Amino acid sequence: MTSVPLTIRTAVADDVDALLDLIHAAYRGHGGQNGWTTEAELIDGPRTTRELLATDLADPAITVLVAGGHDGCAAVTHRAGEPTASFGMFAVRPHTQGAGVGKALQAAAEEHARTAGATTMELCVIDRRAELIAWYERRGYVRTGESRPFPYGEPGVGFPHDPDLRFTVLAKPLG
Repeated sequence: MTSVPLTIRTAVADDVDALLDLIHAAYRGHGGQNGWTTEAELIDGPRTTRELLATDLADPAITVLVAGGHDGCAAVTHRAGEPTASFGMFAVRPHTQGAGVGKALQAAAEEHARTAGATTMELCVIDRRAELIAWYERRGYVRTGESRPFPYGEPGVGFPHDPDLRFTVLAKPLG
């Protein structure tokens, strides 16, 4: 059996609806597709909105990468001259999890940030997501010791079940 190499490209405005579907499938597990990365046990409602996603795609400091036929995505935020880039909106369609899409996207995101001049990649994970934090640690990310508040009430973050969620900050040198 011959496999087709995974293509990774930069998202465009026409990708908004497909990305929205992907992100909600991965983060909220809608449609009965519960991958191991879902946050459904912690948060109800949308992970993002069409408007927020369109704004991200239009922002020159944000690059959203798309894997295959919308099998995965990741956002890299990097402002010119800054040493640190942020990795976020990382989603892999539940039925493709475990097939290398996430690893390929993460590598592409890190290379994109490195090429743009970043020396460090940073990301935030909800502190209760021990399995996801461990996944990042296996890929070279370390806990910085910093935590950040969850943005309760902001558009596109959903409706958390608990009032005390926080983000654990992890970082990786891109050397």
